[in-house]
Amino acid sequence: MPLKARLTLLAGSLLVAACATPPKSPTVSAPVAAPIESASAPAVELPPPAASAPVAAPIAPRPVVKPVQPPPAIAESQGRALLDHLLPPGIPDRKGWTNDIMGAFSHLKIPYTPQFFCAVLAVAEQESGFSPDPVVPNLSKIVWGEIEQRRQKYLIPQFVVDAAMSKTSPDGRTFKQRVDALRTKREMNALYEDMVRELPFGQTIFEHKNPIRDGGPMQVSVAFAETHVRAWPYPYTYSSLRDEVFTRRGSVYFGTAILLQYPAPYHDMVYRFADYNAGRYASRNAAFQQAVARLSGRKLALDGDIMLYSDKMNRVLSGATSDTQRALQGMAGRLGMSDADMLRDLKQEKLSGFAQTPLYQKVFALAGPAAPREIIPQIVLVSPKFTHKLTTEWFARRVDGRYQRCLARGG
Repeated sequence: MPLKARLTLLAGSLLVAACATPPKSPTVSAPVAAPIESASAPAVELPPPAASAPVAAPIAPRPVVKPVQPPPAIAESQGRALLDHLLPPGIPDRKGWTNDIMGAFSHLKIPYTPQFFCAVLAVAEQESGFSPDPVVPNLSKIVWGEIEQRRQKYLIPQFVVDAAMSKTSPDGRTFKQRVDALRTKREMNALYEDMVRELPFGQTIFEHKNPIRDGGPMQVSVAFAETHVRAWPYPYTYSSLRDEVFTRRGSVYFGTAILLQYPAPYHDMVYRFADYNAGRYASRNAAFQQAVARLSGRKLALDGDIMLYSDKMNRVLSGATSDTQRALQGMAGRLGMSDADMLRDLKQEKLSGFAQTPLYQKVFALAGPAAPREIIPQIVLVSPKFTHKLTTEWFARRVDGRYQRCLARGG
């Protein structure tokens, strides 16, 4: 959810308080198996088309690919020495960063390689500059602006807002004082959690609506962490998983999992960086969307989301038909597939097995061998903290530049 929308939720919550009580690489090594992904659905043998039906596109033969040799295993002491060599000079708490990254790699079974270490370091540097609790510029001003917009929209008297903001919070300061002092998402998260606990029926009203959905030095999604621990137990002791995401240890652990702990068919690390911003397999899926757009003659958003979701993290479909799905339905005759068969395959778009489905294979059989299998999704990033237009491509290229410089440090 964009930060502006999250802040709007925070503003609304504060106003309720007033009403309810007295006066927020060049070469990619072998991919690592993903723990969350379920087995892909088996390919279904299609019946031959009727004599009067158009000839369906044949499934493209799978190209012969030379097996990628896994990187040679090295001891933890060697990995630690390698990481220390790759860390940029002058970062704060160098030992702490080394310990947290090594812990994440060890527990997630990620090989100690320059490519993988540099990928994590590049994302952390881009997201936070290696700050364990990165500052969001003008956060207090943004929050006050959202509160004022909500007050005007609903014609709420100023004294009601003042009453809410003058309420004493659990840390001894008023809510107004805490908003004035806001600098980081971690502080804003703590403010919101305190507000929920202080309001009558707060947990019932605001549960699962905390506007802060990601944080820490790698800006990790809380929803991803909640999904990941169900399949791959978190190795550390913690009291609140949400709070853990805002720590360096938790953010590095889950950030490493998002970035590296899934098998991706990419030939360049920049596509993993794009996926980190847009979602797993977004680069592969955007290339699929581009192929469908060219074959169908329809203009499609190349955002990497082939289907529409009510809960993207848990792959719960909304039930609505996406533009890409409509374009494919218009190609049903050329593909020799029914809507039901296409839907069966499209449901795998967030899994590695989507590339082995009949639908994917047939689309690229029609598109031809020159059609790219991976492109950076074309997504505009929206947030009140951005002062100019930013995109997923901008993010991926910036991270890739840091990644290349990290590799150069390794010689």
